[in-house]
Amino acid sequence: MRLVSADGEQLGIKSSQEALSIARAAGLDLVEVAANASPPVCRIMDWGKHKYEQDQRAKEAKRKQSQVVVKEMKFRPKIDVHDYETKKKHVVRFLEEGSKVKITIMFRGREMSHTELGRKILDQLAEDLQELATPESMPKLDGRNMLMVLAPLSKEPKVQHKRGSAKGKGKGKSRRGAAAPERHDADAEVEALNAAAEAEVRDDLDSDDGGEMVAEEALEEEAVAASDTAADADA
Repeated sequence: MRLVSADGEQLGIKSSQEALSIARAAGLDLVEVAANASPPVCRIMDWGKHKYEQDQRAKEAKRKQSQVVVKEMKFRPKIDVHDYETKKKHVVRFLEEGSKVKITIMFRGREMSHTELGRKILDQLAEDLQELATPESMPKLDGRNMLMVLAPLSKEPKVQHKRGSAKGKGKGKSRRGAAAPERHDADAEVEALNAAAEAEVRDDLDSDDGGEMVAEEALEEEAVAASDTAADADA
């Protein structure tokens, strides 16, 4: 085998026993680094230290990876101004947290013939949030929904260094402790808004189906009455 020292020095071709003796004399390990080479290449090193450094580099690379979270906000094409502003605030919060936001416009029944209303809402939202986000995917129709994805603009994080008394630090901790419940309440409100929009669509679809059934029954009754009248006339 070809032997390399811990300092990277080429020690030449050595037998297995000679390489092991040199490694033991140095208090290090003999590690095969190129098994497919001819002859195989082995290196004298501290295997435990090498493994530890590899794990640390892997952890550092994983820590630097950014995890992108996609949130969703659902709108209706006939949404009023107050609901629009409320949902827009939640979208702003998601973007400021670094999350992408999928905007969904849900249509029902005859609203499918006026999809330009949904496109108008998406365009207005993109214009209102142009300082915070950019459309990652332009509005597109998917079944009865129109979708658009907003991606936050990359900004350098603001780091503030504050020094104060122990009393001030205690207040800071109380504020941070209260932030988690507030965020949980905001997420619950978003889920409630989306659920309400979905329920409204389902109710409208059910009412439309019920109206169609009533109309069909009326037509059947008219047809029966007409046939009875024709039978009486023939008699």
